[in-house]
Amino acid sequence: MSLFIASINSGSNGNCYYVGNQQDAVLIDAGMSCRETEKRMLALGLSIKKVRAVFISHEHTDHISGLPSLVKKYKIPIYITEQTFKNSNPKVDANLLHHYTGKEPIRIATLTVIPFSKYHDAVDPFSYVVEFASIKVGVFTDIGQVCDRLIKQFSQCHAAFLEANYDETMLERGGYPLALKNRIRNGNGHLSNKQAAELFLTHRSKQMTHLLLAHLSKNNNDPKIVKELFESIAGDVRIGIASRNKATGVYHIRHQKAKTSLKTTDSLELQLSLF
Repeated sequence: MSLFIASINSGSNGNCYYVGNQQDAVLIDAGMSCRETEKRMLALGLSIKKVRAVFISHEHTDHISGLPSLVKKYKIPIYITEQTFKNSNPKVDANLLHHYTGKEPIRIATLTVIPFSKYHDAVDPFSYVVEFASIKVGVFTDIGQVCDRLIKQFSQCHAAFLEANYDETMLERGGYPLALKNRIRNGNGHLSNKQAAELFLTHRSKQMTHLLLAHLSKNNNDPKIVKELFESIAGDVRIGIASRNKATGVYHIRHQKAKTSLKTTDSLELQLSLF
């Protein structure tokens, strides 16, 4: 029993994440063109015919722009909150639409998708955990701050895509207008490298095997900085970068015997001193 995961693309130019088992899969967001999504999935050996649903996290174009063409061609059901749908109004077949409230897990063939609300500058934003055979994979991007809901879900994951959008120093010294800088870091924008690392250090599951750092800013971050930071605190968790320019490889997530905790009080204080 296992899950296969891949980032088709991750960044302000388009977001799409694949999570599935041998029979069924879901896409989280559809911010790439149908043609590019098909091309990248084919190169990874992933069949779009296994995709049973597309879940839309929020209405920003980098998460939803490819949805109409994708679902028109493949007749894939869409899961989207009513508010997000009304605020974006994608031109899709009404028969494919499914609205959810986030109060209940959603069963998609052999998969279970757990939605939960988050902080972001959108009308009704959600993140997701996909579960199969007690294996859990989270897709946690476009998050303004770490909240109890995020902590609860992250702490149960065997693998996750976790936003590490910006380096605080690069953002502060960069050329963005002050209003845009504040929008990014005001608690309804994005997670910084430091915030993501603190979440990982403090709340990662003993069963976590893979962490993919996602939605990196083109102007306010550097993949080398992110990877070096997380590899210095990762222990035996495999660290990867979800690129804004290409798909990742396919990661195979299996059950693993719970590890002895890596975090004594002393070592945690030492690790946090890195920040």
